[in-house]
Formats: sequence, structure tokens, C-alpha cells
Amino acid sequence: MIRSLICLLLAAATTHAADIKFGVVDMSKAFSEFHKTKDAADKFKNNIDKAQKEMNDRWSVYKNLMNDMQKLKKEASDPIMTPDARAKRAAEFEDKAKELRSLEQEIGEAQNRRTNQLKQEDMQIRKGIYDEILVVVRDKAKAEGYDFIFDKSGMSLSTVPVLIFYKDAVDITDQIIVELNKNAPAAAPAAAATGDAPKEEKK
Repeated sequence: MIRSLICLLLAAATTHAADIKFGVVDMSKAFSEFHKTKDAADKFKNNIDKAQKEMNDRWSVYKNLMNDMQKLKKEASDPIMTPDARAKRAAEFEDKAKELRSLEQEIGEAQNRRTNQLKQEDMQIRKGIYDEILVVVRDKAKAEGYDFIFDKSGMSLSTVPVLIFYKDAVDITDQIIVELNKNAPAAAPAAAATGDAPKEEKK
């Protein structure tokens, strides 16, 4: 990536600097302040909460099964009960133990599957939002005659910004954010206060 950037800049250097129009944009900031990002974050949180509830329900079944097993184990060793009754409780205990192991494996697999599903969903949502932002950036670059637009939030493998210094380049980040949010739904109005307005005190 860095090598490609250097080659691009070297190629641009063959042209007079006055003929080249540079721009920079902070894609990270544009992403975080895009209204669709906030909406997606809320929906994603709801999905996480839903997945957590599903897991909690499964673990609740698991816990109840454990309680049943403890009760059966106690009854299977109760000297007051007949040998046949104790044997029956012991057999029931073994069946519950098999059910418990199966449920434990099922919960583990379901949890891994749901976690991977949520990760994939998050990646797809992010990609869709970034693609939408890129369209706005490219349209603005074409409309205003920019030759190059660089992402100043991009990081190299050494976690150092790829674009460390830029001269005579216009930062269009705020303009991009305004464009992205121009069709954002209006915020819900605050709930009207109920009851009569307070009366003025008599002097």
C-alpha cells in the first residue's frame, strides 16, 4: 500500500504542483459521525442482547437440569427408600447426566455459531457503510475537481498514519459528514410535560 502511494506521488510530481488539487478526509471520523453508523450500532446491540437472552435461556435449562440431578443423586443414596426406588433414581440420574452433557455441547456450539454470525454481520454492516461513504467522497472529488483524495486516518503496519504530512490539501471531512447526514431522520421531539403550568406566586 505504501509503495503504491509513493509511486502515485512520484507520478504526480511530473506534473506542475499548481495543476494538482489534493484533498484529505478522515474516514474514521466520517464513519463514526454518519447517522447510519449510529443506527446500525443500536440495531447490532439489540441483536447482541437478543443472542445473550437466548444463551441465558439455555443456561437456565442447564441449571434446572443440574438441580434435578442433585435431587436424584440424593434420593439414590437415601437409606429410607427401598432398593428398587434407589436403583430407579440412580438410573434416572444417569439419563439426566447424558442429557446434561449433550446440552452442554449444544450450548457451546450454539454460542460459537452465534458469535461468528454476529461478527460476520458486523463486518458486512461496516463494509456497507464505508462503501456508501466512499461514494459520497468520490462524487465530491469529481464535482470539485480534486485529483487525489487521501484518507488521513489510514494506518500503516507499524500503526503510524500513512499520511503524516500534507501541504496545500483541503480537509473535506466536515463537508462529507454534512452530506452524509443531510437526509438523516429528524430526532424525536422531547415529550411534552404533563400537568398544568406552575402558577406565578402572588407578591
